[in-house]
Amino acid sequence: MLDHLIQGATLVDGTGAPSRTADVGIRAGRIVSLAAPGSTDEPAATTEDATGLILSPGFVDPHTHYDAQLFWDPYATPSLGHGVTTVAGGNCGFTLAPLNPSRPDDADYTRRMMCRVEGMSLAALEEGVPWGWSSFGEYLNALDGHTAVNAGFMVGHCALRRYVMGPDAIGGQPTPAQLDAMVALLRQSMAEGAWGLSTTQSSTHSDGDGQPVASRHASREELLALSQAVGQHEGTQIEAIVAGCLDQFSDEEISLFVDMSAIAGRPLNWNVLTIDAAVPARVPRQLLASSRARAAGGRIVALTMPILTPMNMSLGTFCALNLIPGWGEVLSLPVPERITRLADPEVRAEMLRRANSPEAGVFRRLADFGRYVIGDTYSEANAGLSGRVVRDIAAERGRDPFATLVEICSADQLRTVLWPMPTDNDPASWDLRRDTWQHPDVMLGGSDAGAHLDRMCGAPYTTRFLGDCLRRRRLVPIEQAVRMLTADPAELFGLRDRGTVAVGNHADLVLFDPERIDAGPATLVHDLPGDSPRLDSRAEGVVSVRVNGVETVRDDKLTGAVPGTVLRSGRDTRTVSTR
Repeated sequence: MLDHLIQGATLVDGTGAPSRTADVGIRAGRIVSLAAPGSTDEPAATTEDATGLILSPGFVDPHTHYDAQLFWDPYATPSLGHGVTTVAGGNCGFTLAPLNPSRPDDADYTRRMMCRVEGMSLAALEEGVPWGWSSFGEYLNALDGHTAVNAGFMVGHCALRRYVMGPDAIGGQPTPAQLDAMVALLRQSMAEGAWGLSTTQSSTHSDGDGQPVASRHASREELLALSQAVGQHEGTQIEAIVAGCLDQFSDEEISLFVDMSAIAGRPLNWNVLTIDAAVPARVPRQLLASSRARAAGGRIVALTMPILTPMNMSLGTFCALNLIPGWGEVLSLPVPERITRLADPEVRAEMLRRANSPEAGVFRRLADFGRYVIGDTYSEANAGLSGRVVRDIAAERGRDPFATLVEICSADQLRTVLWPMPTDNDPASWDLRRDTWQHPDVMLGGSDAGAHLDRMCGAPYTTRFLGDCLRRRRLVPIEQAVRMLTADPAELFGLRDRGTVAVGNHADLVLFDPERIDAGPATLVHDLPGDSPRLDSRAEGVVSVRVNGVETVRDDKLTGAVPGTVLRSGRDTRTVSTR
């Protein structure tokens, strides 16, 4: 007997093949039958009529930071509600394991680093995570059986360095013996289930003390030694970030990526490829790394988001504005002193000059302050300004936009929430996105779900993209859109029996209404441990989500089931060789 039978669904199976109507039978967590409507003879414990609904594989999010959140939120919200059944974590060089048992304070260092670099709530990290592990395998064991999604994790270079070198990981170079120990620890972590290595060389990544994170001090030789070790284990990958990911790669960064992928014989993915018709040189430059990697026996995959994900800003707390060259010196001052400095016209003029200079790179996108929308305000002086555009307020006051923005924020003691309007929401940029998506080394992803919790909400990219494909821009047909969210990332990671709807595969499935599928607006909620805030977005039109055959979402609401699997390299992933 079948556990469940879905009847009459419009099946979009993830392969890119034309959709068809089918009955899908599930038993023991697997898809056991695909048949023409009404032709399934085997009885089922439960059935549902899916006429008029689309059935697809569960979506795979290739770049998340759910490493901590899954302990207090096994449902990986809001991703699960938006049809994501498998998440890849441990990205950007940052993981919660391994931790050296001889240095208990390393857990505190890790918490503060994750708070600074990934925008996680320190209170949530302290109160919501058990921190009882040392090895990477013990970390995975702590999650086993307690998640509603399938989850796999890279092991972070920063954790490896800290474990072996201690405080010397910041600024120091390993001795030959320490490098050997780091490689051995990476091998152990992969043997215990890590999907491979993640690392960062990005100039934007600093720890809780404001120092460059550990992996930023690694030499080329260290990175290549670790990459070579990745190629010696089954079902592994590399994920890496460099400064040029934000704008355009340098020759040295391209060479590093190519050599890391080639020596491992494994794919290397990076994020995020920003597509903007106003910067036509960026996409060809970034994808030059991919063509050179293929010629050298490697593969470099660029992740890119198929939607525009707003990120709010603030002059009061750490955000992307702090990363503009020269701005951190002002925005890190105590609030009263910061307000005084920002009131100085010469200080503002220099900040604007730096923000519009070539050295600001992609952060130049943040420098058009007239295009900012005022969000939440906190003073009587700012009553009625929420939702208004700064340039309109500036025109009324007869001041320049940046001075106006500073005036508004200062009245709120810098607590004002600011929403920059996107600069790349024009038809030419959307045409360029559609064309870029066709490249064999470009893949959708980069949500950062689980990170930057009160700043952005990238998790709903799946449902919003489908709504775009079905009812709005229609840049790609639905069959291609589903493949881009399912089979493509599953194939990159070598996921076994996932990513398509096929007999024998795990029953990770999403049933949705094509007339309603979408994502609601991001709203601020206070539901983290310690009452910390985050942005949340509810899905629309998601009828059912199944993970390993068990229903986890029904009519846009969680069922409470936790049938997810912690996916371990080798057991749950196969090797995707580039050679």
